Amino acid sequence: MTKSTMIHARIEPSLKIETEKTLSELGLNMTQAITLFLQQVRLQKGLPFEVKLPTKETQKALSELENREGKKFASVDALFDDLEN
Repeated sequence: MTKSTMIHARIEPSLKIETEKTLSELGLNMTQAITLFLQQVRLQKGLPFEVKLPTKETQKALSELENREGKKFASVDALFDDLEN
């Protein structure tokens, strides 16, 4: 089957550059990756991966990370001690 339909999408330039590098390492170009994704959507009758909102706990952790809040540790040992308690 010949390809005759174009898809145009606007994305962040850095996302495109990083993605193209990763795809190249996998032996794929952007067109092949998009085709692979769309084939999987067709076969799965939906997205080929789980999409869900983060839990309240995850949202809190992400917020703390973004705001540089939360616990701080002087060493890796201190971190593991805290995790064990």
